[in-house]
Amino acid sequence: MTDHRRSVHALALFASVAFLTPGAFAQAFDSVRLFGAAPGKDGGRAGLAVIAGREYQGSDESRTMAVPLIEYQWANGWFAGTTNGVGYNFSDRQDMQYGARLTPAFGRKESRSQPLRGMGDIDARAEIGGFFNYFVSKEVSLSSSLRYGSGQNSNGLLADLGLGYSTELSGNLRLGLGVAATLANAEYMQSYFGVTAAQAARSGYALYKPGAGLRDVRANLSLTYRINPNMSATAGISTSMLSGDASDSPLVRQKSTTSGLLAVAYSF
Repeated sequence: MTDHRRSVHALALFASVAFLTPGAFAQAFDSVRLFGAAPGKDGGRAGLAVIAGREYQGSDESRTMAVPLIEYQWANGWFAGTTNGVGYNFSDRQDMQYGARLTPAFGRKESRSQPLRGMGDIDARAEIGGFFNYFVSKEVSLSSSLRYGSGQNSNGLLADLGLGYSTELSGNLRLGLGVAATLANAEYMQSYFGVTAAQAARSGYALYKPGAGLRDVRANLSLTYRINPNMSATAGISTSMLSGDASDSPLVRQKSTTSGLLAVAYSF
């Protein structure tokens, strides 16, 4: 791993598992994070994260789970894994990454929580999209992505923007900070935060038709300890705040959520 990519390792590890917090599945794949291999070489990462969060985005019910971390990228530009999806990076520059990818949208089961009763299931879908990342310096990174295909009618569109910072506190300890925001189209918002006439009849909620706009903003903080050149352990917290029409949905029990994680990863 090059010094440049090692410098963003802490932030990338935390950010790539933070979305897996139960109740924040809608944040999955908000950015592509490629850092596991030196330019022109194959490389990957495997590990495990224990995450405490919520049952669904906007829920006030807590849930804890363990999730695997498996990522691999090839020297020819292809990558695949549990946090990046499957895609291709067209760039051969260390300070810039851009390309296309395929990711899953996990959907939502109404059996997950009592407030979802009568809302019906949102089936899992395949999303197509693109991404662009730029490393302003070895400590500061910008990320963006577009994802299309989620929701009840597979017409949901999400635009993700993020800013990350990572710095070395000591020889083996790094601090990671990040902020991000996600915008959604009306189809996505209706699927996850709206209430149709049929759903109102089953659930007892009033009709609700949200419009397109800002879905949520997020911030995270992490500390990563490098156990040896290949293995690292990360502890972190992430806070998210629903915004706009999403925050006013009758399904939302809690607009802000704080999640925590512990993760161990091995790079190879």
